Amino acid sequence: MRSRVVITGMGVVSPVGNDVETFWKALIEGKSGIGLIRSFDASDLPVRIAGECEDCYPANMSPKDVRRRDRYTLFALYVADQAWKQAGLDINKECPERCGVVFGSGIGGLKTIEEQHKVYLQEGPSKISPLMLPKILSNMAAGEIAIRLGLRGPNKAVVTACASGTQSITEAANNIRCGQADVMLAGASEAGVVPFGIAGFAAIKALSRRNDEPQRASRPFDLDRDGFVMGEGAGILVLESEEHARARGAEILGEVAGYGETCDAYHVVAPRPDGSGAAEAMKIALKDAGLAPEDVDYFNAHGTSTKYNDISESLALRTVFGDNMPLVSSTKSMIGHLLGAAGAVEAIACVQTIRTNIVHPSINYDTPDPECPVNIVANVALEKKVDVVMSNSLGFGGHNASIILKRYE
Repeated sequence: MRSRVVITGMGVVSPVGNDVETFWKALIEGKSGIGLIRSFDASDLPVRIAGECEDCYPANMSPKDVRRRDRYTLFALYVADQAWKQAGLDINKECPERCGVVFGSGIGGLKTIEEQHKVYLQEGPSKISPLMLPKILSNMAAGEIAIRLGLRGPNKAVVTACASGTQSITEAANNIRCGQADVMLAGASEAGVVPFGIAGFAAIKALSRRNDEPQRASRPFDLDRDGFVMGEGAGILVLESEEHARARGAEILGEVAGYGETCDAYHVVAPRPDGSGAAEAMKIALKDAGLAPEDVDYFNAHGTSTKYNDISESLALRTVFGDNMPLVSSTKSMIGHLLGAAGAVEAIACVQTIRTNIVHPSINYDTPDPECPVNIVANVALEKKVDVVMSNSLGFGGHNASIILKRYE
């Protein structure tokens, strides 16, 4: 019989707050974290808006230690400290070989890549930093978290574009389910709001160009949407086997009930138009959790605010839920699209939905798109008893991941 997987700690860095309570308060108030880019001069770019975060790194880290790490890794260490503290874990009371990390990123150290490429062109190869490779690798955050906390069990990085965060959680849950670990930290980090990143996504016409109205630019499922808004940040969950968490008297925040994964096998960036890949992942998740569609109280949509994603995800919802669609909202309407970190941060929003019985809104939902007939919680939060939540993450390359979180009983 497989172990039940429960959640005992969470940590977040986001454009609307760098701890869970601040983050959640902003979401239920419908507060947007999107604005004009502050961290660099974006005047030459066609897109000048993003969801930026404050600099975040562990309090005891020296300036030298900060310089030795990319921004995405600093976010990762910051959220890991938050979650570990909330979970109340002490590695000296654990078996380190049964405590591990699965932590992903869609891009890794993009800021370092951009900076070091300039050094190479301007000063030559001899001036490249010996720290460049350790700073840019997408697995480095997972390794650094393990080093910092002394976690010697399973350790890996998931790199599946915008599905990375959700698939990191499901991979970590698998380690616990099959008895390979008692404790796993799972999540993802992204820090792609740099000129190189903005220019790249603008080149494929994926980004909103509503530069004059930043806070109204991210508008999932709205007829007037014109692309997603880049965001940055990180999210992490502490997962434990139920037996382990109960034995140490931990507060259990929720349960990972089931999950499903598929691939569209269709296109490098566009989703399958009929939403069938996402729908199949959702069906697998329901079967894995032993639940029926009508058991789902709330659906946290991938909801990027791009035309094709929103339409295909709407079709997937219709396929799975029919006329009995749960409440739907998109966290990205307020924080933008955190790429690889999106699913991890949105999982935290899902846990908070269960804990508070409040469904945060999708803001900027003014003109319903007839091609997206979903049950949107529009612009204002809604109080409702929520026991079961489903969340989708859909990535370039056709990666589809669906996860079900539920109230722990």
